[in-house]
Amino acid sequence: MNNTNESINILVDEENKGIRIDKYLTDSLKDYTRSYIQKLITDGNILINNKSVKSNYKVNAGDNILIYISSPVETDILPVNIPLDIIYEDNDILIINKPKGMVVHPACGHTDDTLVNAIMYHCKDSLSGINGQLRPGIVHRIDKNTTGILVICKNDSSHEFIAKQLKVHSITRKYYCICIGNIKEDEGTIVAPIGRSINDRKKMSVNTKNGRDAITHFRVLERFGNYTFVECTLETGRTHQIRVHMASIHHPLLGDDVYGNSKSKFKLNGQTLHAGVLGFIHPSTKKYVEFSAPLPEYFEKILTILRKNS
Repeated sequence: MNNTNESINILVDEENKGIRIDKYLTDSLKDYTRSYIQKLITDGNILINNKSVKSNYKVNAGDNILIYISSPVETDILPVNIPLDIIYEDNDILIINKPKGMVVHPACGHTDDTLVNAIMYHCKDSLSGINGQLRPGIVHRIDKNTTGILVICKNDSSHEFIAKQLKVHSITRKYYCICIGNIKEDEGTIVAPIGRSINDRKKMSVNTKNGRDAITHFRVLERFGNYTFVECTLETGRTHQIRVHMASIHHPLLGDDVYGNSKSKFKLNGQTLHAGVLGFIHPSTKKYVEFSAPLPEYFEKILTILRKNS
């Protein structure tokens, strides 16, 4: 158990029995995300009747829950002067256009070339600490080879405000992708839960047994015979959601070497997927704001080739 500066005690009542501990606490403690609650459980900082449990534990009436909250830890991650494509910035948020190939937060093999390294250099001490020392300022993320818009939070109150919008799926998130095959429908909605793949734990899959609800709305923008240019709007935000959902209807993303076939006539580094539009209620003004990022050059070049060939 970590050194802590705060503890919270909760007694479960009759009407909440049978709910998973991580969901129960996420609903009860509005200031903390589900992933943060799960981390506390994993680290042994949440006890049920003085015993540690797993995230899938279902609470019983009368359970005494003790939660230890640690103060944000000083990070050992080094600020690095990496250029950022900044779309907007104020005292609360930073909106950036992430390039292809950049990892969002430090992981194995990426310790000093991530978005976190770059924003730590740019923002200095102005970053939220809610998601811990490895993810300062990070409320949501996109994959290494996905380009486009991300919001970075400069303080905890902004982080909490935007995280709540993510939780209730009120944030506008539009992505653009090129799918393999000719999607016949002009538009549609994919409703299929996503969870860790049973056959390969490194992958996600449509998993009706252990998955979490996932909804993707898609709209065809252009057809090129063997390829389709698509706009996807996320209602939920599961890991690899668009990649998994489009593959599940037999139209994987062009260049996706995990959920599709990486072999193509184009020289690609991962999936053709771009986070193009992000909209939410601003934490200070309380007014709706929306930002957009243009398609990256490589993406536009592929569209130009497809238009000529079709």
